[in-house]
Amino acid sequence: MKVTFPHMGNAWIVIQALFEALDVEVVVPPPSGKGTLNLGTKLAPESACLPLKINLGNYIEAAAKGADTIVITGGSGPCRFGFYGESERQILADAGYDFEVVILEPPGGSLWGLARRIRYLAGSRNSWARIVRAVRFAYEKSVVLDQVEDLIHQARPRFSDAAGAEKLYAIARQHLIESASYESLHRVPVRLAQNIRDSQGDANGSGGKEPLRIGIVGEIYTILEPFASLDVEQQLGALGAEVDRSIYLSGWVGQHIFRGLAQGYRPLRVYSRLAKPYLEHMVGGHGLETVGAAVSFARRGFDGILQLLPLGCMPEIVAAGILPRIQADFSIPIMTLTLDEHTGRAGLQTRLEAFVDLLERRKSGRLKRGSVLSVAGK
Repeated sequence: MKVTFPHMGNAWIVIQALFEALDVEVVVPPPSGKGTLNLGTKLAPESACLPLKINLGNYIEAAAKGADTIVITGGSGPCRFGFYGESERQILADAGYDFEVVILEPPGGSLWGLARRIRYLAGSRNSWARIVRAVRFAYEKSVVLDQVEDLIHQARPRFSDAAGAEKLYAIARQHLIESASYESLHRVPVRLAQNIRDSQGDANGSGGKEPLRIGIVGEIYTILEPFASLDVEQQLGALGAEVDRSIYLSGWVGQHIFRGLAQGYRPLRVYSRLAKPYLEHMVGGHGLETVGAAVSFARRGFDGILQLLPLGCMPEIVAAGILPRIQADFSIPIMTLTLDEHTGRAGLQTRLEAFVDLLERRKSGRLKRGSVLSVAGK
């Protein structure tokens, strides 16, 4: 068995750590790129959403490296992600790829069912004790990974040289990959924070003033996967904005995979309560979290909110219809960006520059608070 999985940001670091701890051969797909998307687009239905197309490209590239088993998480509710596992298996089979697909989710809410699937992947040579240790360490690595990403979000707009922050980010990720003990793992964010403070570019990029703060909400894949969002976090950092996300990997895994038994770096449970005045029930995907997080960012005094979603994403379309009410109630500009295989980097950059300029003028008082709300729409 040679296990592979779709890329979703830095999640591969955690997944690789889990399988290597269990001596399961793992094939990490090459980083997602235009070639990956082209491969997936050729096989996917035209109306399929962007994540599925990139996923298919990941699998095809992994197959060329010998992968024969796909591990993917599942979903429920009115979101097509819940059908990804079987849909992708059939699409790949029709194209001549003989993959076994293992869906990591608690079937019917049963954590025992989830454990049995992990056990199947781990094989009989691994004891339950070893499996539990491997899962706990991999999950802890996801929490530390989220801490590292948050530190970089804060650092980017404060560097005069954008490349300086990215260099520190790359070093920290490499340390994460190499960490094989809890002690070495928890040293990574401490070391990164110190390196940021010691850097000559620290606090120079914004000219001594506090940078804009922009909250990013939306569908989890387009939030976490830089290729899907065309590096929107990095672009905003270079424009002098500090970003924060509604969803971090460990929080999502803790709630979605482990059914709330683990909270992660940024727990998601609070979003349901915050969303209630606007949306009282689950609409699939992360529509509820998008609404609740938008309220959270607005209450915390963020300067603007950016919603990311793949074209045709039903839960996020529902959320996008509610966000104008939050925009009006809290007088906070919200912009929605819809992404697909035709989205161009230049066009996206232009929209981000216009949004940041609007927020800067608004913050400086050059625009009245109410006058920008109709400008910062979709």
